[in-house]
Amino acid sequence: MKLISQYKGLRREIYILCFGRLVTAMGAMIWPMLTMILSQKMGMSAKHIAWVMALVGILSLPANLIGGKMADHLNKKMNIVYLDIVSVVCYVVCAVIPLSGKSIVLMFIAATCQSMEHPSYNALTADITVTDDRERAYSLQYLCTNLGFVMSPTIAGFLLRDYLWLAFLISGAAIGCSVVLIFFMVKDITPVMDTSQKAVYQADREGEGLWTVLKENKMIVLYILAVSGYYATYQMYNYLLPLDLARLHGDNGAVIFGSITSVNCVVVVVFTPLFTRMFPWISETVKTLLGQVLLVAGFGIFLLFMGWIPVYYIAMIVLTWGEVFSMLAESPYLTKRMPASHRGRINGLSEVLRTGLTSVYQLLIGYIYGIGASFAAWMTVLAFGGVFVLLCVVLVVKDRKVYKNLYL
Repeated sequence: MKLISQYKGLRREIYILCFGRLVTAMGAMIWPMLTMILSQKMGMSAKHIAWVMALVGILSLPANLIGGKMADHLNKKMNIVYLDIVSVVCYVVCAVIPLSGKSIVLMFIAATCQSMEHPSYNALTADITVTDDRERAYSLQYLCTNLGFVMSPTIAGFLLRDYLWLAFLISGAAIGCSVVLIFFMVKDITPVMDTSQKAVYQADREGEGLWTVLKENKMIVLYILAVSGYYATYQMYNYLLPLDLARLHGDNGAVIFGSITSVNCVVVVVFTPLFTRMFPWISETVKTLLGQVLLVAGFGIFLLFMGWIPVYYIAMIVLTWGEVFSMLAESPYLTKRMPASHRGRINGLSEVLRTGLTSVYQLLIGYIYGIGASFAAWMTVLAFGGVFVLLCVVLVVKDRKVYKNLYL
């Protein structure tokens, strides 16, 4: 009960936004299965899949920057509503047309709109919470998202072969429910006034550009680089893992991957409230470091025991612990150290850097994998993961010196 009660006392709108995330995630069946859709349904090679995913990422870069500007200058609630409506239309159209290149374009538009709304979600959550409540608010939002994800990947694994159209339709319907919920029930989005000592770094700086602010906050740039590295490495789970499962286990690969992804969500649901309650004393930078270390460890286990199905789930549990630590740290870190007037833009910039790095990363790994070197591809991922671990160590040491008020 204490794990649940720790989320009491937040503003009503926080709970509605979190429930909206839950409903949307329940229908998020498409993107976790994208690699298998392109390989098994459309017959693409690993190299071509890497190019498609990289191209999608590159084309979404300006959209992420636009999403950040929208969050800082327009109504955050309506940004979410309008972008979700576009996603709904795209998924419904995908459900009624034959799978083709047009479907990929529509999926890209839908995914881009979902990315564009993230800065508005994150900034709105920060606006309506005080600094000391922020980790709980983001923890609950993350928890609800993964509650919705628990069953959807497994269901998608079963639908992939004969009923892919139904997966598209369910995604559109679920996001549509979220639109209705947020539009009618999120009413008070007035930012809170936080005058605590910890909020000193969040003072508005209207009229100043993002780059001016970042020049004075170099630790934020370092943090974004570290998190982008984590995200790019983590995405290999959605790219390399399904390719290897299909290679090793044939048609059963989709079902295995779907079940592993569901285990990921179950672990998140169980350990997010547990870690939130157990480790509030650990700084955001140390949590980020732990997240990177556990991610590398999880991939290492998968590589060592490739082909042993039970071990896949052990590897997933380890890297998911890392995911929980990393996600608990990210939004609180940025919102505590950036002016409130620039929250949307910094979230947009973060999305751009991680998407760009992931795209380049996938092209490299796709090339290595395409020449028949699965082991070499995984070793490259582990090597890059080690580099980002070292970057996180530097961040842990330097951040404490720069943002002293947050460590009192």
